[in-house]
Amino acid sequence: MKYYHNPRCGKSREGLALLHENGHEPEIVEYLKEPLTPNELKDLLHKLGISADALIRKNEKVWKEEFKDKELSDEELILAMIEYPKLMQRPILENGDKAAVGRPPEDLLGVV
Repeated sequence: MKYYHNPRCGKSREGLALLHENGHEPEIVEYLKEPLTPNELKDLLHKLGISADALIRKNEKVWKEEFKDKELSDEELILAMIEYPKLMQRPILENGDKAAVGRPPEDLLGVV
């Protein structure tokens, strides 16, 4: 299992604590320090079963300043999340061919 984690995010810390409480020790990926490649992000979106647009945090300052009023393709949205990884929803747990965004954190338990 891989846990895409931002230690500064309360929901991300909460999700990791929930996984630990339930006996799970996922590999931690601090995606802000180690951004995903475009192919990794495409694969993750496939496992999540959502579009690139659905993974974007639209309240982020960089989104509002750089992208808000633009029509972007999935490919362009993916590249935006690679360039600005804080645009990705968090946390995300990936386990085999499944993945879930931990909002709420309990949703993570569906893929363990």
